[in-house]
Amino acid sequence: MKKVIGIYHNTQKHWVGDGFHVSTLFSYNQLGQMLSPFLLLDYAAEQYVTPSNIPKGVEQHPHRGFETVTLAYQGEVSHKDSKGGGGTIRPGDVQWMTAGSGILHEEFHSRAFTEKGGSFEMVQLWVNLPTAYKMTSGNYQTILSEEIPRVELDKVGSFLRVVAGKYNELLGKAHTFSPLNVWDVHLSECQSHKFIVPVDHTTLIVVRHGTLLVNNAEIVHDHSVVLLEKNKETEFELSTVNSQSVDFLILTGTPLNEPIQGYGPFVMNTKDEIVQAFQDFRAGRFA
Repeated sequence: MKKVIGIYHNTQKHWVGDGFHVSTLFSYNQLGQMLSPFLLLDYAAEQYVTPSNIPKGVEQHPHRGFETVTLAYQGEVSHKDSKGGGGTIRPGDVQWMTAGSGILHEEFHSRAFTEKGGSFEMVQLWVNLPTAYKMTSGNYQTILSEEIPRVELDKVGSFLRVVAGKYNELLGKAHTFSPLNVWDVHLSECQSHKFIVPVDHTTLIVVRHGTLLVNNAEIVHDHSVVLLEKNKETEFELSTVNSQSVDFLILTGTPLNEPIQGYGPFVMNTKDEIVQAFQDFRAGRFA
């Protein structure tokens, strides 16, 4: 079995704009190359949004050098960017945005959700781009729930959705610039399942709801990330605890083994490239 080499837990929240109250479950600022190719994950745990006439969210802002992946579980978010991409994601949908050489975008609760209000829950993941693709053209992919391959893990409701990469013979729709997997998993109560991942991949388990037992040894609560060892073994076992179901993500990817230099909305390889990103943004070259 792949060994657990780290468990990281965070319930402290901060606001992103005025619409997203999130906990940062991991960041390259703390764990650096150990996470590569993954950079950051913000979790907006279930929260109630009161009805309003004014949508809340994040005003137009820039990104360069990586991709943002937004998974919607409850509520709706509308996206608009400077490359012409846009749309509204609803529960089960995914928004995959490649910032590349530079993009401006805004994210707000959808007009319909704003007026109605209700429960809101989402995850946003940052995925690093290899050096060769840091300056690729920006792009936006909407992946609808019905387009995401789903496999039933047992006969009592456990399932896995292949957002990106591959699970057995099922391929995710998302286009990626390096080998990686994004699996969205639900285990029903009193269930256990073994997962097999590439031996050389960084492997993370992100627990959203419930409590997870890893390899019959480590108990992990919600708002937590489990980091598994690389280059040894390919299999690990995940089980529910206390007769309760659990929801989590499994993220795996080939480490890029390239320098990581980030500041605010930009993630590049050197400080000079960060300075250049700010200069290009201020000169209007992202528009």
